[in-house]
This record gives sequence, C-alpha cells and structure tokens, in this order.
Amino acid sequence: MGIKDTAEQWQVVTSTTPFTGNKTSVRTDEVVMPDGSTALRDYQVHPGSVAVLALDDEGRVLVLRQYRHPVRHKLWEIPAGLLDVPGENPLHAAQRELYEEAHVKAEDWRVLTDVYTTPGGCDEAVRIFLAQGISEADGERFEVFAEEADMELARVPLAELARGALAGELHNNCLVVGVFALLAAQAGDGIDALRPADAPWPARPFENV
Repeated sequence: MGIKDTAEQWQVVTSTTPFTGNKTSVRTDEVVMPDGSTALRDYQVHPGSVAVLALDDEGRVLVLRQYRHPVRHKLWEIPAGLLDVPGENPLHAAQRELYEEAHVKAEDWRVLTDVYTTPGGCDEAVRIFLAQGISEADGERFEVFAEEADMELARVPLAELARGALAGELHNNCLVVGVFALLAAQAGDGIDALRPADAPWPARPFENV
C-alpha cells in the first residue's frame, strides 16, 4: 500500500486532567507545534473499544437498537463494548460483548478493521471484528440494565444496512465502517484475506493469551 498512518509524538510541555469520570477522563496538553509555539489541546482519554459485525449464514448482520443520550437518538448498532481491563485481549472482549448483548457465539473470527473514532478530540481506538458461524449461546441470557434493558435485536441484510447508511438513516460509526469494510473485503481479496483475530493492535497492545 502506498500510504499508511505512522506513529508520532510531539513534545508535551504540561499535561493536566481537569475531569475524571467513571470510564473516561478529559486531558489538557500543552503541545509544541512545528514552528516552536505551543497550543493547548483538550481531548477525552478513552480505554478503547471493540465491536462485532456478526454475519449469519443468510448474509444478515446482527444489529441492536439502543438509546444514546448524548445524541438524543435511538441508534441501530452492532454489538460493542469497552476494553474494561487494561491489556485485555480484544478478541475475548468482543466474544464477551456478543454474548452479553445478543446471546450469540461465533465459530470464525477475523479482524475487519481498526479505527480511531474521533482523533481530533478523543484517543478512542476501536477494533471491529467479523464474526461468522454464529449460533445461540449456551446458558441463560446475560442480565441487562439501564439503556440496554430497552434494546431491540434484529438481523438485517448487509445491502440494506449499506443503503441506510448512504441514505443518512443509519449513523453509528462502527456499524457504518463495519458494513462498508465488509463490502470492500468481499469485492476485493475476499474474507479469507482479512487479518487473523489475534493480529497485533499497536493502538491498544495486548497479551495474546
């Protein structure tokens, strides 16, 4: 590939954390610019996330509808969740989220794509997995609460989700990115060319155990 993102660290003169929340915080860094001046940069510090595009044997994607208070919308999304434990294997986290949110397990896991959701104001990194060979999980369903208690589940054809995203009807970033990444993979080198589920992830290093 001709172009790729590269890691780089500009000098930080001062750093403060004016707000610390339950899962995330806000940091203010004074950063040295290329011309020698400094500028303040506020951003959300985030543990990282995983998301799962679960594709069934009929080419349908498992989606859920959940209320998201910051945007005052109920959004159709793919199962996703935080990397709650530092250094946690993202595959294990994705498998947990698929079970907890949809009571589903999958036989075949691959990395679909890795993204920074809003790099201008947040350091959140998300790994989106493709899960195939899905079936109902064993045992009782995970007990949900808060927004998740009102979730709806559906299985929607991949092409219909792509149409909804292009029409401005679907807005969740992981769903939109995952859908078009899968379409690109299918139209390109194929799903078998995707990275393995345990591929390195420099944005959120993990122990492969």
